[in-house]
Amino acid sequence: MLMPAERRELLVERLHSRGKLVSKDLAAELGVSDDIIRRDLRDMAAAGLCQRVYGGALPASPAAGNYAERTQVQPDAKHHVAAIAVGLLPPRATLLLDGGTTALEVARALPLTFDGTIITHSVTVAAALLEHAEAEVIVLGGRLFKHSAVTCGPTTAAALEGVRADFCFLGVTGVHPQAGLTTDDYEEAAIKRLFSRRAAETFILASSEKIGAASRFTVLPMQDISGIITNPSVDPDLLRDLQGRGVTILS
Repeated sequence: MLMPAERRELLVERLHSRGKLVSKDLAAELGVSDDIIRRDLRDMAAAGLCQRVYGGALPASPAAGNYAERTQVQPDAKHHVAAIAVGLLPPRATLLLDGGTTALEVARALPLTFDGTIITHSVTVAAALLEHAEAEVIVLGGRLFKHSAVTCGPTTAAALEGVRADFCFLGVTGVHPQAGLTTDDYEEAAIKRLFSRRAAETFILASSEKIGAASRFTVLPMQDISGIITNPSVDPDLLRDLQGRGVTILS
């Protein structure tokens, strides 16, 4: 029988290779009780190595560092996602633009001649649009959530009540065929849902490290979005699984 440290090392390897862990199957395979596997998964989740779900675990999202650290994660992939997103916008479009490092790249990718309206609760996104002389920029107030440099709370929610946008570009920390679209803060997930409800079309900005990962709180069901914008290096099996659920992928 494996020692506890050896068993957990095996579980981490299986999670990376299979993309998920099923508790009862692992217990039978390793000849241990379900309780032992559940305890291993609790320890792995506490260490940030997985996201526990009913019956097992999924890969934890890597988007858990601070804002400055996350700007250095897959910059080329985020540039790619931003370019596709900007290409969807017609002249004079009204865009609800979420916060986060990928949304910041969208703001930077907008041509200086863009003459639409951008509504955001991100202070970094707003600052990136200072030189866009033709664009109207509306910044929503509220309590500053420093992890993503966005405002949250009832003030932000109230400000969204009168908004009607053509597009909404949302960031998430996880996109998984089973777990859906997720993020790691309860209040931020609620604001993201409100963003989506105020737009005719919602697209998810998700560079490849977020595809196949999961976080604690559901943002939206897959059927409520127009598509997921990602980059070509995503695992083809994951893409097929998402497309098999009716999800449009732009990459």
